[in-house]
Amino acid sequence: MNNPVSDNPRTLGETVTAEIRRKLVDGELVPGQRLSEAALSESLDISRNTLREAFRVLTQEGLLKHEPNRGVFVSVPDMASIIEIYRARRFVECQALAQAYPKHPAVKRMREAVKAAQHSAGVADWGAVGTANMAFHAGIVELADSQRLNTFYGHLSAELRLVFGLLNDAEFLHAPYIDMNAAILEHLEAGRPQDAAKALDAYLVQSERTILAAYARRGS
Repeated sequence: MNNPVSDNPRTLGETVTAEIRRKLVDGELVPGQRLSEAALSESLDISRNTLREAFRVLTQEGLLKHEPNRGVFVSVPDMASIIEIYRARRFVECQALAQAYPKHPAVKRMREAVKAAQHSAGVADWGAVGTANMAFHAGIVELADSQRLNTFYGHLSAELRLVFGLLNDAEFLHAPYIDMNAAILEHLEAGRPQDAAKALDAYLVQSERTILAAYARRGS
């Protein structure tokens, strides 16, 4: 990222924070990874003071962790946080979908995400499938027409991607949900938002159980 903000220095810290959060959502940064101030400030073309402010915000969000005399690390999710993430997802996403308008502009983003996931699966790029999956669910939240919810879900997505990165098996985690996303989209576009929401609720329950089981195996 070169010159993330050129004219308005008051938004520079927010822009840098959003860029690092994007790197988390896209899987470019992984749980437990130590973040180099020198490397990041150079790649983002910012001062270390600006970077430290972004680190402070992301640490408050639980995405990063500062360890005295060691530096800043990407957080490692625990089982309690996984359960909380999925509880929030069911509450936000299912409600957004149940009340959705089939012609909402966000439906286009959902459709594009399904196509991107299908293409990436065809070339076995499972990391890209995961990124497309995150875009699909962000599209669902956009159906609610709430910038506050969009912002909240952006934070939640970053935490969720850390969970996926911790388990480190993208094909296992994402492949089963490509067709499920397509089915949810089909319900919505056909004017059946309640059916779409019901399918999503079952989907999220299955996903949570899969994630928790994989997490438990990791610790055994």
